[in-house]
Amino acid sequence: MSRSIKKGPYVDPKLMKKVNAIQAAGSRDVIRTWARASMIMPEMVGLTIAVHDGRRFIPILMTENMVGHRLGEFAPTRTFRGHIGRSDRVTG
Repeated sequence: MSRSIKKGPYVDPKLMKKVNAIQAAGSRDVIRTWARASMIMPEMVGLTIAVHDGRRFIPILMTENMVGHRLGEFAPTRTFRGHIGRSDRVTG
């Protein structure tokens, strides 16, 4: 379910403060965050943000196509190891 238009998009205040500081300094540092629910804003385009997946930080380069999506969408929390193959099935 989407967020109310009246409320506006959710962005973690600490994350937005870090984004503004990086842009003001003009540096290319990686921002580390646990705020997976934060929405990607146009100000973040071109920055690299490392999003925590529960085990490690996954660096993500923000592009224009990502604006409006959540940070957590680009850092999967589970690793898919594949389905059981035909030779691995137990016959019986």
